[in-house]
Amino acid sequence: MQIIPVLDILGGAVVRAFKGKRADYRPIVTPLAAGSAPVAVIRGLLRVSWFKTFYLADLDAIEGRAANDATLRDIIAAFPQQAFWRDAGAASAPLRRVARILGSESLDPAPPAPDLSRACAVLSLDFRGDAFLGPAALATSPALWPKRVIVMTLARVGADEGPDFEKIARVKSLAGARRVYAAGGVRDARDLERLAGMGVAGALVASALHDGRITGQDIARLSRR
Repeated sequence: MQIIPVLDILGGAVVRAFKGKRADYRPIVTPLAAGSAPVAVIRGLLRVSWFKTFYLADLDAIEGRAANDATLRDIIAAFPQQAFWRDAGAASAPLRRVARILGSESLDPAPPAPDLSRACAVLSLDFRGDAFLGPAALATSPALWPKRVIVMTLARVGADEGPDFEKIARVKSLAGARRVYAAGGVRDARDLERLAGMGVAGALVASALHDGRITGQDIARLSRR
């Protein structure tokens, strides 16, 4: 099972995400880094475990403001051995060595639902509570999905409430051979063990890494599954 650390980037800094309430996000305070500069935070995370992939959420671009492209280029240059997934909204330009994530919340909700099977590397199916954010048919039409799909439960991000296992299982049952990743609410290694038992390919994690509730030893054990 793959663990992918998440960096939410706002105004060039890593911020602490909580329940998707972006207006309230503030620069992260973490024992892993002195400050909130993305390169420093990634270096701190790499001392926890040698993560192969990082998820970069450009919140400015998602909200329709100028993208943090210069910051992202600095990150890519500083970590040539790592891979990056980038969510920067539907209008984002491609960046070299970066897989494009397209979040359903950035799509026009009006029908018809777009065919994204080749439009992006990873589709994030975004939910706020039980409400799907995006074209309604997209949530239940796996033929429109690419080979990797994230189940993003925004209201659980940073909230220490646990993943929405029921929603993840529902998407997993539709996904067929596609790889499904869980995002939002992962608290500890027990949550990761349960997700692995469900056949989930990976989990996107932030707060639990910074708070020490998921350790390098936990990750090493899960990576062997």
